[in-house]
Amino acid sequence: MDIRLDDIGRRFPAEWDGGQAARAKTIFFKALALEAHRFYGGKIQILPRAALPGFQWFNAWYTPGVSAVSTGIRDAADESFELSWRGNVVAVVSDSTRVLGDGDVTPPGGLGVMEGKAFLMKVLGGVDAVPICMDSRDAAGKNDPEILIDFVRRLAPSFGAVNLEDISQPNCFRVLDALRESCDIPVWHDDAQGTGCVTLAGLLNALKVAGKELAECRIVFFGAGASNTTIARLILQAGADPAKVAMFDSRGGLHAGRADIAADPRFYRKWEICQATNPGRLNDVSAALRGADALISLSQPGPDVIKPAWVRTMAKNAIVFACANPVPEIYPHAAKEAGALVVATGRGDFPNQVNNSLGFPGILKGALLVRAKKITDAMAIAAARTIAAFAERQGLGPDHVMPLMTDEAVFSETAAAVARQAAADGVARRPMDPEQVRQKAAHDIAAAHQALDMLMTSGMIPPPPEAMIQRCLDAAIAAVGK
Repeated sequence: MDIRLDDIGRRFPAEWDGGQAARAKTIFFKALALEAHRFYGGKIQILPRAALPGFQWFNAWYTPGVSAVSTGIRDAADESFELSWRGNVVAVVSDSTRVLGDGDVTPPGGLGVMEGKAFLMKVLGGVDAVPICMDSRDAAGKNDPEILIDFVRRLAPSFGAVNLEDISQPNCFRVLDALRESCDIPVWHDDAQGTGCVTLAGLLNALKVAGKELAECRIVFFGAGASNTTIARLILQAGADPAKVAMFDSRGGLHAGRADIAADPRFYRKWEICQATNPGRLNDVSAALRGADALISLSQPGPDVIKPAWVRTMAKNAIVFACANPVPEIYPHAAKEAGALVVATGRGDFPNQVNNSLGFPGILKGALLVRAKKITDAMAIAAARTIAAFAERQGLGPDHVMPLMTDEAVFSETAAAVARQAAADGVARRPMDPEQVRQKAAHDIAAAHQALDMLMTSGMIPPPPEAMIQRCLDAAIAAVGK
């Protein structure tokens, strides 16, 4: 048994078609996640950063010596970034009201995802992170964005940045915009800004593979949540023609005639899309896709949400991003059989993973290193172009428009690009030479990998049991074979 799982696709019955293998992967990884999380008791821990050569060092790390640290920060607040872990630590905050495709999973139910985000930050970005799932319900049991806003504002002095995650709309719009303006550290909504960044990166390269220009493309967005509205905003800023863009929610097309959206001030981000795009007021997604160049879908888990018949009506060399988690709206093999040239999903077990995990570790690392006060849209676009350029240097093709999470250098290069743009936007407390940022980020990422390898080699982190992996594999094969 290969505990690396590199051969997982070859362990299914040879006679299975693409749909059966895709379903089995989903079942397998969900079963493995449950068993592995129980085996390890979660996936992160806190370890000391400082040395302890002898007993007397407790007097420096704690009392009486630490008093000088407290008064030093009191007298110069920015010293907190140098004298504590604040300069390299992120709070991953959620009210767990929209976790993946599962919706409201209760506040503690979000811990699995928040721990995962913290795990990736450390391994991919060399950034420490703390998962925090809070209860944003008021006395009546309704999730109140103001409670979440107040919570983050109060905890901000302990962190260098805040990563918001899995907050339902429309609350997520209010929470992000309020905190971006009121906090003096970056507040980043990864479901929105992170997904927007990596989707833009993937689209830029997919268009090169398809031989098309962004400004000339007809783009259809399926789903109008925080992710897709932010993706659309970044893609429009990057040069897409608003007149060639149409977005659809569960009630139809977003356009200037949508009185239901105009009447609800909580949906101001959706209303911005209504006013800027879809001048023809298209209301049927299947009609909008006829002759469209690209479909970007973040709607609901599939696999039959996007119909192959829709894809067949799209333009030649069509681009389909089906990025719902954990199951894409259409499986890649089905979209390609229907004529799509480039197909991307949010999953790493298919080609072209368009997932915010490729963006946020480097983006947050760059923001932390220059002590940024916020992450601007221009910083996100700079990150997207860097990620796209990295993949392009590797060689583009229909099954390669994005780097892999194993391409460590992409994260340090992204950090450097973000740091450069932060200085240009005037939000960096301590501007740094981008090459210095790249080197520091690369060093910290390598150190995180080395630490993990040492813990694994020493047995402090034991390997996953082969029997556990085999049991989950057998269960997946049995479930699909029925």
